[in-house]
Amino acid sequence: MRAQDYIAIEEQYGAHNYCPLDVVLTRGEGVWVWDVEGKKYLDCLAAYSAVNQGHCHPRLVKVMVEQACRLTLTSRAFRNDQLPLLEKELCELLGYEMMLPMNSGGEAVESAIKAARKWGYTVKGVENDRAEIIVCDGNFHGRTITIITFSSVEQYRSGFGPLMPGFKRIPYGDARALAAAITPNTVAFLVEPVQGEGGVVVPPEGYLRQAREICTAHNVLFIADEIQSGLGRTGKMLACEHEGVRPDVVILGKALSGGMYPVSAVLASREVLDVFKPGDHGSTYGGNPLACAVAREAVRVIVEEQLCERAAQLGDYLMAELRKIKSPHVDHYRGKGLWVGIVLKAEAGGARRFCEALMEKGVLSKETHKTVIRLAPPLVITKDEIDWMLERLRDVLAP
Repeated sequence: MRAQDYIAIEEQYGAHNYCPLDVVLTRGEGVWVWDVEGKKYLDCLAAYSAVNQGHCHPRLVKVMVEQACRLTLTSRAFRNDQLPLLEKELCELLGYEMMLPMNSGGEAVESAIKAARKWGYTVKGVENDRAEIIVCDGNFHGRTITIITFSSVEQYRSGFGPLMPGFKRIPYGDARALAAAITPNTVAFLVEPVQGEGGVVVPPEGYLRQAREICTAHNVLFIADEIQSGLGRTGKMLACEHEGVRPDVVILGKALSGGMYPVSAVLASREVLDVFKPGDHGSTYGGNPLACAVAREAVRVIVEEQLCERAAQLGDYLMAELRKIKSPHVDHYRGKGLWVGIVLKAEAGGARRFCEALMEKGVLSKETHKTVIRLAPPLVITKDEIDWMLERLRDVLAP
């Protein structure tokens, strides 16, 4: 079948909750993907940073096939031989005492919220049902009813009420606003070290460090949503490391499986995660042996192939080259590591048309908030491949 045949079927039978570019992909390898008609594209989205290790990394494919032939699911009613090793390896790598496995990023965020609330009641001593969690304008933490409650995007909330109480939203990047928002009922501050869906928004230098100090002073949990920003994307294993900040709770997902399988995790101290007792929380698929085997190898690939270091080095190069492009359509460039937002001027006509033009030239990217072109290629990209992408960006952004 041709691309339009697949698109027609999806339009007829699929729920219309996405507006994808009209490219139908069938194969991927490294930074490259091919559509059903054989055209080759450079992937500059990496499945929203889920494919940091590149498409179908041979090490991940090998582990997934081997584990799939051996054991895929036990549920948490029984133990398996992969989950304990993932828990140990992740905790030792990132310096935490305990890990809670889940599947999607949204599930991991929900788990962190539940842990923070129960910690507030059982450890901090907040009065029952009074716990507050502070979040930021421009946040994106997922799509569940709880999470859309504290989104600042009206479309995400509209039509889905009644929404959940217990959240307070403040400006992103404003440490004073955080300090002013804290009350005796505040149990946590949930923040993205870099706002991905918000348009690759990097906070002011020192913000995360100040937020960490404020949370410590008020006995408030600092929760970092590193689902997109973590695991090498910004040039460090965790984006918080750029300011030497250690969150109380870290949320991981996406690249934790290299795009092979939904895997997410919450890491924290024993004091925080030990609030869960049997029956308090769970997931049939969370911590399944297939997911854990793949996640273990995905993390090893990041470390052994030095993908954090690659992202830092090539990210600096990409940003320097982008800033040489003097386009009448571009307001500014921003980002960290191999994660860039090209912020367009209001009169540019929106980012969608530029993403469609790039697609025609063999580069796949995606707009966010209508005015930002996101660039987030797999971290295995080479300098030559970045140069290939830059040539096409110059053409598309030209007057």
